[in-house]
Amino acid sequence: MLDQEIISPSKSPWASPVILVPKKDGSLRFCVDYRKLNTVTIRDAYLLPRIDDTLDSLQQAKFLLTLDLRSGYWQVEMDKDSRQKTAFVTHKGLFEFNVMPFGLTNAPATFQRLMDILLAGLKWQCCLVYIDDVVIFSPTFVQHMTDLEKVFQALQAANLTLKAAKCQFCRREMRYLRHIITQNGIKPDPDLIKSVTNFPQPQKIKDVQSFLVLTGYYCRFIKDCSKIVEPLLQQLRNSQQVNHQLKWSKECTNAFETLKKRLTNVPIMNTPNFEQPFI
Repeated sequence: MLDQEIISPSKSPWASPVILVPKKDGSLRFCVDYRKLNTVTIRDAYLLPRIDDTLDSLQQAKFLLTLDLRSGYWQVEMDKDSRQKTAFVTHKGLFEFNVMPFGLTNAPATFQRLMDILLAGLKWQCCLVYIDDVVIFSPTFVQHMTDLEKVFQALQAANLTLKAAKCQFCRREMRYLRHIITQNGIKPDPDLIKSVTNFPQPQKIKDVQSFLVLTGYYCRFIKDCSKIVEPLLQQLRNSQQVNHQLKWSKECTNAFETLKKRLTNVPIMNTPNFEQPFI
């Protein structure tokens, strides 16, 4: 990173610790723990797109394409006055980022704003953006090539580069935002469903929270989902009390097992056609 001028030696009064996070392939990802910095950072209120709105916009998409920006955050230069706040400690000394690092509380909002401005004339018409995930959708192959050229021109104008190995071109089916997008509709990602079905019975409140986060992605696929999860949600509400311990009940077991069962048999969900009347 030093040779690539991603970081520079620092004399900053700030210092955050480094953590190494395992990747799926067994290698390690370099990360900085900015939690303390984030607690004193003024939050950027710029909103990220709602995932369900994004997925609903893919109706009548026959050709799909995803673009992966090469180290997307690192393509955004940090303001010089803010660089010292990104400083981190290593055995070789103190360094700070010249570009926007992962882990900053305002990084997602900053990047989303950049992409929204950059693709303002194309977003929702032929492409969607969720932070650094870009998807192009088209009704025909000819239109798909035209849409791709427009997006490429916009990215090129901003000097943003892509990682070709992770881009998917002219697909009829693809993974996007933890879902499988097809010509016939949307279905859950089998890998995430497997994580849900293999989830052990919660022993702590934190386990309940983790399970609800996993299942929350697909609640729209389950009829009466809000009623089913109510016993588990009540556990979270009770956890706000002082010295509260998880009190697992038969109702919790039923909700837990019902969610698992329902998610293994969810149908493909059609995307709405906004040109037709809603009942």
